[in-house]
Amino acid sequence: MKQFFTILTLIFSAYFLQAQTTSTFEDFNLPVDSFLNGSDGSGGYTNGNVFLPNEFTDAGSYSFWSGWSISTTTDVTTPGFSNEFSAITGGGFDGSTHYVTSYISGNSIINLEGPAKGGSVVGLYITNATYSFLSMQDGDSFAKKFGGIDGNDPDFLLLTIKASLDGQVSTDSVNFYLADFRDADNSNDYIIENWTFVDLSSLGDVDELVFTMSGSDLGQFGLNTPSYFCIDNVTTNDNGPTSSIDFAAKFELSVYPNPTTDFLIVAWNQNVGTAQITDLKGQILATQFLQKGKNTLLVGDLQKGAYFIQIQTEEGFSTQKFIKQ
Repeated sequence: MKQFFTILTLIFSAYFLQAQTTSTFEDFNLPVDSFLNGSDGSGGYTNGNVFLPNEFTDAGSYSFWSGWSISTTTDVTTPGFSNEFSAITGGGFDGSTHYVTSYISGNSIINLEGPAKGGSVVGLYITNATYSFLSMQDGDSFAKKFGGIDGNDPDFLLLTIKASLDGQVSTDSVNFYLADFRDADNSNDYIIENWTFVDLSSLGDVDELVFTMSGSDLGQFGLNTPSYFCIDNVTTNDNGPTSSIDFAAKFELSVYPNPTTDFLIVAWNQNVGTAQITDLKGQILATQFLQKGKNTLLVGDLQKGAYFIQIQTEEGFSTQKFIKQ
């Protein structure tokens, strides 16, 4: 594989990635173990080309918020509502300090702004909040321990992400299980505890992302499991409306065979571009320059499983999932 794949130089990477913006939230410059939850009356927080709406209510003797909060809290051991801002990872993606915590009351929305508005979203990293993780792992006074006493209960916590464009919410969605105990084999049960990349390019052109949550542990007032989760590194495509599907059609792009065992063919009508292969967590495994016509990418060294291939040019990108057999 080495004879085909090379690492991009910084100059070449900058050229091809100038059409994207990643919101890392680091420029809020909060001290460690602090948060912004809307008590400042801001109504939300802007970073990169995304705006994260926040609703904060001060009722005198108590206050509450929903939507999004900026956080640098690191507590991964304290259960309960008093620890509602922490990520189970103890910090942001890739060792960073800042990330975003969401509390969903109905839904949470991300607004795209500037050059990202009406374009496509590459993806973002997601993990569980400590509050919800420990609740699912151990149970609490409001919610059950996932799997039940014998571990056989088919529990789950599901995050659903939809696109909204010009006020119309799409029927298509990206589903991400924050926890899944539905498999008959209990060894396959899991609760997400690492930062995990979620590809959103299939949603096409958007000006809002709409997040809702559902789960198996339901009570009189809805979901018993705390409806919290955390995000980081939201990457947008900043060339305006160019969905992954539109990109593939415009550049006559095709990627095959899928599934594959030894190689992928990338065929297109452009003179230059790059292809990156990543695992499902977004880790880049290989990069190759592309030329017009058919390009062969050797994947025989990859372990069996699912991967993403992202085709990138100055004008946009296309991300497709493939299976290595």
